[in-house]
Amino acid sequence: MSALRDLYQQVILDHNRNPKNFRVMQNATGSIEGYNPLCGDHYTIYVRMDGDVIADISFTGAGCAISKASASVMSSMLKGKTLGDAEGMFRDFRGLVTGALASEEEMERLGKLAAFAGVSEFPARVKCASLPWHTLHAALDGTSHAISTE
Repeated sequence: MSALRDLYQQVILDHNRNPKNFRVMQNATGSIEGYNPLCGDHYTIYVRMDGDVIADISFTGAGCAISKASASVMSSMLKGKTLGDAEGMFRDFRGLVTGALASEEEMERLGKLAAFAGVSEFPARVKCASLPWHTLHAALDGTSHAISTE
């Protein structure tokens, strides 16, 4: 398990250092800010929809390694997915970071998201990892006010 944990840690560090889709999206169909007052994470999530499909997703802002890596992996995995697929991944990710998902089959299905399994051991970090997901979820629902983890 130590080798697997090291691999997961490397995924988080890589996405923090070199985040994917870290940019302002000029032609976004929706955008929303998310904030974690506990640790200061603050991101804006941009999304461009094509019907029921997330055609593009990006983010800007700053925060801890876990929140930035979570936004990066999320944006990479959800691009090209339907709203239904995104909702399923949102549920699975929330289950993962809260410790509700843990079977080998579920972990395999999550792909790179499984790197965040260890977050469940640190309750204060659950909000860091889930902030980008809750923010995107609100953007997809058409929420217009900023999202806070409080």
